Amino acid sequence: MRDLGVGFGYLLKGQRWVARHGRRYGFGLLPGLITLVVYAAALVALAVWGDDAVGWATPFADDWSSPWRGLFRGFLTGVLFALGLLLAVLTFTAVTLLVGQPFYESLSEQVDADVSPDGTAPRSDLPLWRELWISARDSLRVLVRAGLWGLLLFACGFLPFVGQTAVPVIGFFVTGFFLTEELAAVALQRRGVELRARLALLRSRKTLVWGFGTPLGLAFLVPFVAVFLMPGAVAGATLLARDLLGEESAAERSEDGQEVTS
Repeated sequence: MRDLGVGFGYLLKGQRWVARHGRRYGFGLLPGLITLVVYAAALVALAVWGDDAVGWATPFADDWSSPWRGLFRGFLTGVLFALGLLLAVLTFTAVTLLVGQPFYESLSEQVDADVSPDGTAPRSDLPLWRELWISARDSLRVLVRAGLWGLLLFACGFLPFVGQTAVPVIGFFVTGFFLTEELAAVALQRRGVELRARLALLRSRKTLVWGFGTPLGLAFLVPFVAVFLMPGAVAGATLLARDLLGEESAAERSEDGQEVTS
C-alpha cells in the first residue's frame, strides 16, 4: 500500500516541477489547448448535426407515428453524443501527447537532467517522424486494450449491485493504469522500452501506477483540468518511470550521503 502514496507523490512532484519552471509549463500547455479546441469543435458539431446524422442513418423510422419516432431518434442522438464524449475522454491524452511530442519530449528530458546525479538525460537516436509513428501506433494499441476493458466493464455494469458499486471503482483504476502508461511512455520510449515491456513494467508495480494515474484520471473528468495538469503529469510520469527502472536521482544520492556522514 505504500506504493499508492509514492505514486501520488510523483503526481504532486511533477506539478511542483513545472510550477518552478514557468517557461516549460507555458510551452507544455500549447498541445493541450490545441487538442481541446479541436475536440470542442468536434463535440459542438456532433451536438448541432447529430440529430440530422441519426435521421439519415434511420430512414426506416420515417413512417413511425409520433411520439415513437422522436423518442427513438432522440435516444440515438443522446447515445451518439455520449459515445463521442467518451471517445474524447479516452483519446484526449494520447492525441495531446502525439500533437505535443516535441514539447513533452523536451520537457521530459529536462526533468531527467534536473534530477539525474550527473545532470544528463537519456536521448533517443530515432528521427522525429519515427518517434511520432511509434507513439501513434502504440497509442492505438493501448486504446484497443482500454476499449476491451471498457466493453467488459460496460457489460458488468448490468449486474445487480456489483454494477453500481464495484464496476465504477474498477473502471477508475483501469483508466488510471492506461493513463499512466500513455504518460510514462514519453520517458520510457526515449529509453527504447517497447510497449509490451512497458506494460509488464507497469504491472509489476500496479499500486504505484494506480496511486499516480487514478487521481489524475479523476481530475481529468473536470472540464479543462486536463489541459493545465498535462505538463506536470508528464513531468511526474518521468519521475515515476525512473523509479520503475531503478534509476538513482540526485536527491536520493544526497540523502544517502547525509546518512553515511552522520
